[in-house]
Amino acid sequence: MDKLNILVVDDESRMRKIIKDFLTKDNYNVIEASDGQEALDIFFSNNTINLIILDVMMPRVDGWEVCREI
Repeated sequence: MDKLNILVVDDESRMRKIIKDFLTKDNYNVIEASDGQEALDIFFSNNTINLIILDVMMPRVDGWEVCREI
């Protein structure tokens, strides 16, 4: 079975690292984004995203707007 792709979106790099460490340990492929705009760019250019873990309060584009756009 192929690894599932999880997009982790958070403006705090240490939070992304913690989440990534847990997920990669369980054999998931983790893609990181540091703000909502970057998350949207990645999501719409990559049709293999299986799950998004999304922070709500971020600069540029917040998590709520990312949900609306997707």
